[in-house]
Amino acid sequence: MKPAFTSQQFPLEPIEKASIDELRALQLKRLKATLQQAYANSPVYRAKFDAAGVHPDDCKSLADLAKFPFTTKADLRDSYPFGMLAKPREQCVRIHASSGTTGKPTVVAYTQNDIDTWANVVARSIRAAGARRGDMVHVSYGYGLFTGGLGAHYGAERLGLTVIPFGGGQTERQVQLIQDFKPDLIMVTPSYMLAIADEFERLGLSAAESSLRLGIFGAEPWTNDMRRAIEQRCGIDAVDIYGLSEVMGPGVASECVETKDGPTIWEDHFYPEIIHPETGEPVADGEMGELVFTSLTKEALPIIRYRTRDLTRLLPGTARTMRRMEKITGRSDDMMIVRGVNVFPSQIEEYILKRPELAPHYQCVLTREGPMDNLTVVVETRPGIDPDASAARAAAQALQHDVKMFVGTSIGVTLKAEGGVERSQGKAKRVVDLRSLK
Repeated sequence: MKPAFTSQQFPLEPIEKASIDELRALQLKRLKATLQQAYANSPVYRAKFDAAGVHPDDCKSLADLAKFPFTTKADLRDSYPFGMLAKPREQCVRIHASSGTTGKPTVVAYTQNDIDTWANVVARSIRAAGARRGDMVHVSYGYGLFTGGLGAHYGAERLGLTVIPFGGGQTERQVQLIQDFKPDLIMVTPSYMLAIADEFERLGLSAAESSLRLGIFGAEPWTNDMRRAIEQRCGIDAVDIYGLSEVMGPGVASECVETKDGPTIWEDHFYPEIIHPETGEPVADGEMGELVFTSLTKEALPIIRYRTRDLTRLLPGTARTMRRMEKITGRSDDMMIVRGVNVFPSQIEEYILKRPELAPHYQCVLTREGPMDNLTVVVETRPGIDPDASAARAAAQALQHDVKMFVGTSIGVTLKAEGGVERSQGKAKRVVDLRSLK
Protein backbone atom coordinates (compact mmCIF):
# COMPACT_ATOMS: atom_id res chain seq x y z
CA MET A 1 0.00 0.00 0.00
CA LYS A 2 1.17 3.50 -0.78
CA PRO A 3 2.17 5.37 2.40
CA ALA A 4 -0.58 7.77 3.46
CA PHE A 5 -0.23 9.01 7.00
CA THR A 6 3.14 10.25 8.16
CA SER A 7 2.52 13.40 10.19
CA GLN A 8 -0.25 15.94 10.41
CA GLN A 9 0.72 18.55 7.85
CA PHE A 10 -2.31 20.71 8.63
CA PRO A 11 -2.54 21.93 12.24
CA LEU A 12 -5.39 20.61 14.36
CA GLU A 13 -8.02 23.04 15.57
CA PRO A 14 -7.71 23.60 19.33
CA ILE A 15 -11.16 22.12 19.97
CA GLU A 16 -10.06 18.77 18.50
CA LYS A 17 -7.64 18.30 21.39
CA ALA A 18 -9.51 20.28 24.06
CA SER A 19 -10.33 18.66 27.37
CA ILE A 20 -13.66 16.91 27.86
CA ASP A 21 -14.72 19.66 30.26
CA GLU A 22 -13.96 22.37 27.70
CA LEU A 23 -15.84 20.50 25.01
CA ARG A 24 -18.91 19.89 27.19
CA ALA A 25 -19.00 23.55 28.27
CA LEU A 26 -18.96 24.67 24.63
CA GLN A 27 -21.66 22.15 23.73
CA LEU A 28 -23.97 23.35 26.50
CA LYS A 29 -23.51 26.99 25.54
CA ARG A 30 -24.27 26.24 21.89
CA LEU A 31 -27.15 23.89 22.74
CA LYS A 32 -28.92 26.55 24.79
CA ALA A 33 -28.54 29.05 21.95
CA THR A 34 -29.83 26.55 19.38
CA LEU A 35 -32.92 25.68 21.43
CA GLN A 36 -33.70 29.38 21.90
CA GLN A 37 -33.23 30.06 18.20
CA ALA A 38 -35.46 27.16 17.16
CA TYR A 39 -38.21 28.12 19.60
CA ALA A 40 -38.15 31.80 18.71
CA ASN A 41 -37.93 31.49 14.95
CA SER A 42 -39.42 28.17 13.82
CA PRO A 43 -43.21 27.81 14.25
CA VAL A 44 -42.83 24.05 13.90
CA TYR A 45 -40.39 23.79 16.78
CA ARG A 46 -42.37 26.22 18.92
CA ALA A 47 -45.46 24.04 18.50
CA LYS A 48 -43.50 20.83 19.20
CA PHE A 49 -41.90 22.25 22.35
CA ASP A 50 -45.22 23.65 23.61
CA ALA A 51 -46.97 20.33 22.98
CA ALA A 52 -44.27 18.55 24.97
CA GLY A 53 -44.48 21.08 27.79
CA VAL A 54 -40.84 22.17 27.54
CA HIS A 55 -39.14 25.52 27.03
CA PRO A 56 -35.54 26.30 26.06
CA ASP A 57 -35.02 27.68 29.57
CA ASP A 58 -35.53 24.13 30.87
CA CYS A 59 -32.14 23.14 29.44
CA LYS A 60 -29.71 23.57 32.32
CA SER A 61 -27.40 20.67 31.42
CA LEU A 62 -26.67 18.45 28.43
CA ALA A 63 -28.73 15.70 30.06
CA ASP A 64 -31.77 18.00 29.92
CA LEU A 65 -31.83 17.62 26.14
CA ALA A 66 -33.68 14.34 26.72
CA LYS A 67 -36.72 16.38 27.84
CA PHE A 68 -37.18 17.78 24.33
CA PRO A 69 -39.16 16.08 21.54
CA PHE A 70 -37.59 14.22 18.66
CA THR A 71 -37.52 15.45 15.07
CA THR A 72 -38.22 12.96 12.27
CA LYS A 73 -38.36 12.92 8.51
CA ALA A 74 -42.13 13.27 8.81
CA ASP A 75 -41.67 16.70 10.40
CA LEU A 76 -39.68 17.88 7.41
CA ARG A 77 -42.13 16.40 4.91
CA ASP A 78 -45.14 17.82 6.72
CA SER A 79 -43.58 21.28 6.61
CA TYR A 80 -42.50 20.97 2.95
CA PRO A 81 -40.81 22.91 1.53
CA PHE A 82 -39.69 25.67 3.93
CA GLY A 83 -41.94 25.43 6.97
CA MET A 84 -39.18 24.42 9.42
CA LEU A 85 -36.79 27.22 8.58
CA ALA A 86 -35.60 29.38 11.46
CA LYS A 87 -34.33 32.06 9.09
CA PRO A 88 -36.23 33.82 6.28
CA ARG A 89 -35.87 31.96 3.03
CA GLU A 90 -34.36 35.13 1.55
CA GLN A 91 -31.39 34.77 3.93
CA CYS A 92 -30.64 31.26 2.68
CA VAL A 93 -27.98 30.86 0.01
CA ARG A 94 -28.41 27.12 -0.73
CA ILE A 95 -31.17 24.53 -0.88
CA HIS A 96 -30.55 20.78 -0.86
CA ALA A 97 -33.05 17.93 -0.76
CA SER A 98 -33.17 14.18 -0.39
CA SER A 99 -35.71 11.82 -1.91
CA GLY A 100 -38.67 10.79 0.21
CA THR A 101 -41.31 8.10 0.39
CA THR A 102 -44.26 10.16 -0.82
CA GLY A 103 -42.77 11.97 -3.77
CA LYS A 104 -41.92 14.98 -1.60
CA PRO A 105 -38.25 15.31 -0.65
CA THR A 106 -36.94 16.41 2.70
CA VAL A 107 -35.71 19.94 2.09
CA VAL A 108 -32.82 21.58 3.91
CA ALA A 109 -31.50 25.11 3.61
CA TYR A 110 -28.28 26.88 4.49
CA THR A 111 -27.28 30.42 5.34
CA GLN A 112 -23.83 31.58 4.31
CA ASN A 113 -22.62 30.83 7.83
CA ASP A 114 -24.04 27.32 7.50
CA ILE A 115 -22.16 26.79 4.24
CA ASP A 116 -18.97 28.01 5.90
CA THR A 117 -19.49 25.65 8.85
CA TRP A 118 -20.18 22.76 6.49
CA ALA A 119 -17.05 23.49 4.45
CA ASN A 120 -15.01 23.66 7.65
CA VAL A 121 -16.19 20.30 9.03
CA VAL A 122 -15.62 18.58 5.68
CA ALA A 123 -12.17 20.17 5.48
CA ARG A 124 -11.51 18.87 8.99
CA SER A 125 -12.68 15.42 7.85
CA ILE A 126 -10.39 15.39 4.81
CA ARG A 127 -7.49 16.53 6.96
CA ALA A 128 -8.24 13.75 9.45
CA ALA A 129 -8.16 11.29 6.55
CA GLY A 130 -4.51 12.19 5.94
CA ALA A 131 -4.58 14.82 3.20
CA ARG A 132 -1.35 16.66 2.50
CA ARG A 133 -0.65 20.13 1.19
CA GLY A 134 -0.79 20.20 -2.59
CA ASP A 135 -3.04 17.12 -2.87
CA MET A 136 -5.59 16.73 -5.65
CA VAL A 137 -8.98 15.15 -4.93
CA HIS A 138 -11.26 13.39 -7.43
CA VAL A 139 -14.89 13.84 -6.31
CA SER A 140 -17.20 11.12 -7.60
CA TYR A 141 -20.18 11.80 -5.33
CA GLY A 142 -23.24 13.07 -7.16
CA TYR A 143 -23.66 16.81 -7.53
CA GLY A 144 -27.00 18.61 -7.43
CA LEU A 145 -29.69 18.37 -4.75
CA PHE A 146 -27.79 15.47 -3.14
CA THR A 147 -25.40 16.90 -0.54
CA GLY A 148 -22.49 14.55 -1.30
CA GLY A 149 -20.80 16.22 -4.27
CA LEU A 150 -20.96 19.86 -3.24
CA GLY A 151 -20.26 18.99 0.40
CA ALA A 152 -17.04 17.23 -0.52
CA HIS A 153 -16.18 19.91 -3.07
CA TYR A 154 -16.45 22.91 -0.75
CA GLY A 155 -14.61 21.10 2.04
CA ALA A 156 -11.70 20.17 -0.21
CA GLU A 157 -11.43 23.70 -1.53
CA ARG A 158 -11.59 25.08 2.01
CA LEU A 159 -8.60 22.89 2.90
CA GLY A 160 -6.74 24.25 -0.12
CA LEU A 161 -6.76 21.09 -2.24
CA THR A 162 -7.18 20.92 -5.99
CA VAL A 163 -10.65 19.57 -6.81
CA ILE A 164 -11.71 17.50 -9.83
CA PRO A 165 -15.53 17.81 -9.71
CA PHE A 166 -16.41 14.74 -11.75
CA GLY A 167 -19.59 13.47 -10.10
CA GLY A 168 -21.05 10.02 -10.67
CA GLY A 169 -21.24 7.75 -13.73
CA GLN A 170 -19.11 7.50 -16.88
CA THR A 171 -16.85 4.99 -15.17
CA GLU A 172 -14.44 4.56 -18.09
CA ARG A 173 -14.01 8.32 -18.29
CA GLN A 174 -13.39 8.43 -14.52
CA VAL A 175 -10.57 5.92 -14.91
CA GLN A 176 -9.12 7.88 -17.80
CA LEU A 177 -8.99 11.11 -15.81
CA ILE A 178 -7.55 9.38 -12.77
CA GLN A 179 -4.80 8.09 -15.05
CA ASP A 180 -4.29 11.48 -16.70
CA PHE A 181 -4.70 13.92 -13.79
CA LYS A 182 -3.12 11.67 -11.14
CA PRO A 183 -5.21 12.69 -8.11
CA ASP A 184 -4.08 11.74 -4.62
CA LEU A 185 -7.55 11.32 -3.06
CA ILE A 186 -10.92 10.07 -4.19
CA MET A 187 -14.27 10.73 -2.50
CA VAL A 188 -17.00 8.31 -3.55
CA THR A 189 -19.31 5.58 -2.28
CA PRO A 190 -17.42 2.38 -1.42
CA SER A 191 -19.50 0.26 -3.79
CA TYR A 192 -18.77 2.60 -6.70
CA MET A 193 -15.08 2.53 -5.83
CA LEU A 194 -15.21 -1.20 -6.49
CA ALA A 195 -16.90 -0.50 -9.82
CA ILE A 196 -14.04 1.88 -10.66
CA ALA A 197 -11.56 -0.84 -9.70
CA ASP A 198 -13.41 -3.26 -11.99
CA GLU A 199 -13.12 -0.75 -14.82
CA PHE A 200 -9.39 -0.38 -14.25
CA GLU A 201 -9.06 -4.13 -14.68
CA ARG A 202 -11.34 -4.24 -17.71
CA LEU A 203 -9.03 -1.72 -19.37
CA GLY A 204 -5.98 -3.80 -18.51
CA LEU A 205 -4.87 -1.41 -15.76
CA SER A 206 -4.33 -1.76 -12.03
CA ALA A 207 -6.05 0.54 -9.55
CA ALA A 208 -3.32 -0.32 -7.04
CA GLU A 209 -0.75 1.21 -9.38
CA SER A 210 -2.67 4.47 -9.85
CA SER A 211 -1.77 7.74 -8.18
CA LEU A 212 -4.54 7.37 -5.58
CA ARG A 213 -3.31 7.24 -2.01
CA LEU A 214 -6.48 7.86 0.01
CA GLY A 215 -10.15 7.07 -0.37
CA ILE A 216 -12.84 8.84 1.69
CA PHE A 217 -16.00 6.77 1.45
CA GLY A 218 -19.54 7.44 2.64
CA ALA A 219 -23.23 7.66 1.73
CA GLU A 220 -23.84 3.95 2.43
CA PRO A 221 -22.97 1.41 5.13
CA TRP A 222 -19.82 -0.58 4.50
CA THR A 223 -18.00 -3.16 6.55
CA ASN A 224 -14.40 -3.48 7.59
CA ASP A 225 -14.24 -6.46 5.22
CA MET A 226 -15.10 -4.11 2.37
CA ARG A 227 -12.48 -1.68 3.65
CA ARG A 228 -9.85 -4.39 3.43
CA ALA A 229 -10.99 -5.40 -0.05
CA ILE A 230 -10.82 -1.80 -1.30
CA GLU A 231 -7.44 -1.18 0.27
CA GLN A 232 -6.02 -4.36 -1.21
CA ARG A 233 -7.39 -3.82 -4.70
CA CYS A 234 -6.69 -0.11 -4.90
CA GLY A 235 -3.54 0.27 -2.83
CA ILE A 236 -5.03 3.07 -0.72
CA ASP A 237 -6.03 3.91 2.83
CA ALA A 238 -9.83 3.76 3.01
CA VAL A 239 -11.58 5.88 5.66
CA ASP A 240 -15.23 6.38 6.53
CA ILE A 241 -17.08 9.71 6.38
CA TYR A 242 -20.61 10.05 7.74
CA GLY A 243 -23.36 12.56 7.30
CA LEU A 244 -26.95 13.08 6.32
CA SER A 245 -28.62 16.03 4.69
CA GLU A 246 -31.09 16.69 7.50
CA VAL A 247 -28.22 17.25 9.95
CA MET A 248 -25.82 18.97 7.52
CA GLY A 249 -24.50 16.65 4.83
CA PRO A 250 -21.21 14.74 4.69
CA GLY A 251 -18.78 15.74 7.42
CA VAL A 252 -20.88 15.19 10.53
CA ALA A 253 -18.30 12.56 11.48
CA SER A 254 -15.20 11.11 9.87
CA GLU A 255 -12.49 8.57 10.60
CA CYS A 256 -8.93 9.55 11.40
CA VAL A 257 -6.45 7.68 9.22
CA GLU A 258 -4.03 7.01 12.06
CA THR A 259 -6.60 4.86 13.89
CA LYS A 260 -9.34 3.87 11.41
CA ASP A 261 -11.51 2.87 14.36
CA GLY A 262 -14.85 4.47 13.51
CA PRO A 263 -15.85 8.01 12.56
CA THR A 264 -15.04 10.75 15.06
CA ILE A 265 -18.12 12.91 15.58
CA TRP A 266 -17.36 16.60 15.31
CA GLU A 267 -19.08 17.23 18.61
CA ASP A 268 -18.52 20.97 18.67
CA HIS A 269 -21.14 21.19 15.90
CA PHE A 270 -23.27 18.03 16.30
CA TYR A 271 -24.36 16.60 19.64
CA PRO A 272 -24.96 12.82 19.51
CA GLU A 273 -27.26 10.62 21.56
CA ILE A 274 -28.06 6.93 21.38
CA ILE A 275 -31.64 5.93 22.19
CA HIS A 276 -33.53 2.68 22.41
CA PRO A 277 -35.21 2.42 18.97
CA GLU A 278 -38.57 1.34 20.42
CA THR A 279 -38.84 3.26 23.69
CA GLY A 280 -36.93 6.40 22.67
CA GLU A 281 -35.14 6.41 26.03
CA PRO A 282 -31.44 7.41 26.02
CA VAL A 283 -28.92 4.61 26.58
CA ALA A 284 -25.38 4.84 27.92
CA ASP A 285 -22.30 5.29 25.77
CA GLY A 286 -21.13 1.90 24.56
CA GLU A 287 -24.66 0.49 24.22
CA MET A 288 -26.16 -0.22 20.81
CA GLY A 289 -29.15 1.83 19.71
CA GLU A 290 -30.46 4.44 17.31
CA LEU A 291 -28.31 7.48 16.59
CA VAL A 292 -29.87 10.88 17.29
CA PHE A 293 -28.31 14.23 16.43
CA THR A 294 -28.87 17.80 17.55
CA SER A 295 -27.14 20.55 15.61
CA LEU A 296 -25.26 23.12 17.69
CA THR A 297 -24.36 25.79 15.14
CA LYS A 298 -26.88 25.61 12.27
CA GLU A 299 -28.82 28.78 11.50
CA ALA A 300 -31.29 28.18 8.66
CA LEU A 301 -32.53 24.78 9.83
CA PRO A 302 -31.51 23.88 13.37
CA ILE A 303 -32.26 20.22 13.98
CA ILE A 304 -33.29 19.08 17.46
CA ARG A 305 -32.92 15.41 18.42
CA TYR A 306 -33.17 14.13 14.85
CA ARG A 307 -33.83 10.39 14.68
CA THR A 308 -31.45 9.14 12.01
CA ARG A 309 -32.73 5.51 12.19
CA ASP A 310 -29.08 4.44 11.96
CA LEU A 311 -28.03 1.81 14.49
CA THR A 312 -24.64 2.20 16.18
CA ARG A 313 -23.02 2.96 19.54
CA LEU A 314 -20.89 5.78 20.92
CA LEU A 315 -17.29 5.06 21.82
CA PRO A 316 -14.60 7.10 23.62
CA GLY A 317 -12.35 9.34 21.56
CA THR A 318 -8.96 8.06 20.46
CA ALA A 319 -7.23 10.23 17.86
CA ARG A 320 -9.34 13.19 19.01
CA THR A 321 -11.05 14.19 22.25
CA MET A 322 -14.47 13.81 20.65
CA ARG A 323 -16.40 10.57 20.76
CA ARG A 324 -16.48 8.08 17.95
CA MET A 325 -19.39 6.15 16.49
CA GLU A 326 -19.12 2.53 15.52
CA LYS A 327 -19.67 1.77 11.86
CA ILE A 328 -23.38 1.79 11.02
CA THR A 329 -24.70 -1.78 11.25
CA GLY A 330 -28.26 -1.28 10.06
CA ARG A 331 -31.38 0.85 10.31
CA SER A 332 -34.40 0.80 12.53
CA ASP A 333 -36.90 1.15 9.71
CA ASP A 334 -37.49 -0.36 6.29
CA MET A 335 -35.33 2.06 4.35
CA MET A 336 -32.99 0.24 2.01
CA ILE A 337 -29.63 1.69 1.00
CA VAL A 338 -28.72 0.30 -2.40
CA ARG A 339 -25.32 1.40 -3.71
CA GLY A 340 -25.50 4.69 -1.86
CA VAL A 341 -29.14 5.50 -2.72
CA ASN A 342 -31.86 5.62 -0.07
CA VAL A 343 -34.83 3.57 -1.28
CA PHE A 344 -38.18 3.06 0.44
CA PRO A 345 -40.69 0.35 -0.53
CA SER A 346 -43.37 3.00 -0.90
CA GLN A 347 -41.29 4.68 -3.62
CA ILE A 348 -41.31 1.41 -5.55
CA GLU A 349 -45.03 1.03 -4.91
CA GLU A 350 -45.74 4.45 -6.36
CA TYR A 351 -44.44 3.37 -9.75
CA ILE A 352 -45.97 -0.10 -9.60
CA LEU A 353 -49.37 1.49 -9.16
CA LYS A 354 -48.87 3.56 -12.31
CA ARG A 355 -48.75 0.36 -14.40
CA PRO A 356 -52.20 -1.14 -15.05
CA GLU A 357 -50.58 -4.47 -15.92
CA LEU A 358 -49.06 -4.80 -12.42
CA ALA A 359 -50.80 -5.66 -9.15
CA PRO A 360 -50.01 -3.94 -5.81
CA HIS A 361 -48.58 -7.18 -4.41
CA TYR A 362 -44.83 -7.00 -4.31
CA GLN A 363 -41.66 -7.53 -2.29
CA CYS A 364 -38.25 -5.91 -2.46
CA VAL A 365 -35.57 -8.59 -2.32
CA LEU A 366 -32.05 -7.56 -1.39
CA THR A 367 -29.16 -9.82 -2.38
CA ARG A 368 -25.41 -9.42 -2.57
CA GLU A 369 -23.01 -10.48 -5.29
CA GLY A 370 -19.53 -10.09 -3.88
CA PRO A 371 -19.43 -6.62 -2.30
CA MET A 372 -22.31 -5.22 -4.40
CA ASP A 373 -25.92 -5.01 -3.20
CA ASN A 374 -28.70 -5.74 -5.67
CA LEU A 375 -32.43 -4.98 -5.41
CA THR A 376 -34.99 -7.12 -7.20
CA VAL A 377 -38.67 -6.23 -7.11
CA VAL A 378 -40.88 -9.31 -7.21
CA VAL A 379 -44.32 -8.16 -8.34
CA GLU A 380 -47.51 -9.84 -9.51
CA THR A 381 -49.23 -9.12 -12.76
CA ARG A 382 -52.90 -8.23 -12.71
CA PRO A 383 -55.32 -11.15 -12.80
CA GLY A 384 -55.64 -12.50 -16.30
CA ILE A 385 -52.31 -11.11 -17.48
CA ASP A 386 -49.62 -13.70 -18.17
CA PRO A 387 -46.24 -12.67 -16.72
CA ASP A 388 -44.67 -13.73 -20.03
CA ALA A 389 -46.99 -11.56 -22.12
CA SER A 390 -45.39 -8.71 -24.04
CA ALA A 391 -47.49 -6.13 -22.19
CA ALA A 392 -46.29 -7.46 -18.82
CA ARG A 393 -42.66 -7.43 -19.90
CA ALA A 394 -43.06 -3.87 -21.18
CA ALA A 395 -44.53 -2.85 -17.82
CA ALA A 396 -41.54 -4.40 -16.05
CA GLN A 397 -39.15 -2.46 -18.25
CA ALA A 398 -41.11 0.74 -17.61
CA LEU A 399 -40.93 0.10 -13.86
CA GLN A 400 -37.16 -0.33 -14.08
CA HIS A 401 -36.90 2.91 -16.03
CA ASP A 402 -39.07 4.89 -13.60
CA VAL A 403 -37.22 3.70 -10.52
CA LYS A 404 -33.85 4.42 -12.11
CA MET A 405 -34.98 7.86 -13.30
CA PHE A 406 -36.93 9.09 -10.27
CA VAL A 407 -35.56 7.10 -7.33
CA GLY A 408 -31.98 6.88 -8.57
CA THR A 409 -31.11 3.19 -8.42
CA SER A 410 -31.18 0.24 -10.80
CA ILE A 411 -33.44 -2.69 -9.99
CA GLY A 412 -34.28 -6.08 -11.37
CA VAL A 413 -37.92 -7.05 -11.83
CA THR A 414 -39.33 -10.56 -11.48
CA LEU A 415 -42.94 -11.00 -12.61
CA LYS A 416 -45.22 -13.47 -10.88
CA ALA A 417 -48.74 -14.62 -11.68
CA GLU A 418 -51.62 -13.87 -9.34
CA GLY A 419 -50.85 -15.32 -5.91
CA GLY A 420 -47.15 -15.55 -6.62
CA VAL A 421 -46.18 -13.09 -3.88
CA GLU A 422 -46.64 -14.28 -0.33
CA ARG A 423 -49.55 -12.65 1.47
CA SER A 424 -49.13 -11.41 5.03
CA GLN A 425 -51.65 -11.08 7.81
CA GLY A 426 -51.54 -7.51 9.01
CA LYS A 427 -48.57 -5.47 7.93
CA ALA A 428 -47.12 -6.63 4.62
CA LYS A 429 -43.52 -7.73 4.59
CA ARG A 430 -42.18 -5.50 1.86
CA VAL A 431 -38.43 -6.07 2.31
CA VAL A 432 -36.72 -9.46 2.18
CA ASP A 433 -33.03 -9.14 3.00
CA LEU A 434 -31.06 -12.18 1.81
CA ARG A 435 -27.65 -10.52 1.97
CA SER A 436 -26.64 -12.16 5.24
CA LEU A 437 -27.40 -15.65 3.89
CA LYS A 438 -24.45 -15.70 1.53
